[in-house]
Amino acid sequence: MSVAIASDTRRLALHRRRKLINVIALSLSLAAMAFGLIWLIWILADTVIRGIGGLSVATFTEMTPPPNVEGGGLANAIYGSLMMVGLATLLGTPLGVLAGVYLGEYGQRTVLGNVTRFVNDILLSAPSIVIGLFIYAIVVAKTGTFSGYAGVLALALIVIPVVVRTTENMLQLIPNQLREAAYALGAPKWRVIMLVTLKAARAGVVTGVLLAVARIAGETAPLLFTALSNQFWSTDLSQPMANLPVTIFKFALSPFESWQKMAWTGVFLITMGVLALNIIARVMFRKKD
Repeated sequence: MSVAIASDTRRLALHRRRKLINVIALSLSLAAMAFGLIWLIWILADTVIRGIGGLSVATFTEMTPPPNVEGGGLANAIYGSLMMVGLATLLGTPLGVLAGVYLGEYGQRTVLGNVTRFVNDILLSAPSIVIGLFIYAIVVAKTGTFSGYAGVLALALIVIPVVVRTTENMLQLIPNQLREAAYALGAPKWRVIMLVTLKAARAGVVTGVLLAVARIAGETAPLLFTALSNQFWSTDLSQPMANLPVTIFKFALSPFESWQKMAWTGVFLITMGVLALNIIARVMFRKKD
């Protein structure tokens, strides 16, 4: 009898201890979440308050103004960013999807697959400024001029590893029964990949592309070493091209109040654009689940 009572007492003490540990861990987790949310809300609120006041028709129709001059807009910077981000996405997405398909369908246990996966992980974690310096050394220094093409290459190198990792992970989530059913019907492997696995993983792959676009939309360091900037409207990718991140960087560090106000407007535009892309990506991913 006493043994049973002692055993029940130990179980009760262990249960209370586990409940206490659970409460402490949950409290710390909630405190960490609240700490992060406070800063996030503060940053977003400050961006909206400071940035939305500078929005006007001129923001989207006029070029960046000279120093200490009222008026002007961000039309050339917006166009340059859209052009370079769009071209980088068009260049990096097919390469990333093809590499992800190879890793997910062919290179699970091959030497080439392991090497490719290792190099992709390095690119995925590499600081963007290192990528910018790399493109500067092999493109800008060789051609003797900053250019939009160099900016596109730098941004594409950031897009590729994100798309590769997402595509590989999404393909690994597809049940093998789908592949086996297609093989049983006599379909070759390339057709199974195109019409079965990629189609089933389409939402996840598109989500990865959107997240990659959201990442490169606000990258400043690579463009400082490649595209630099341009105060005027320019559609020539072989010359320096204006873009929002570098324009924000330059205007925010200036002593002119008009430039600083315009920098906040640019921050607001990028923030809202990235937020919209992330929301779209999350909604698509949730729909897949």
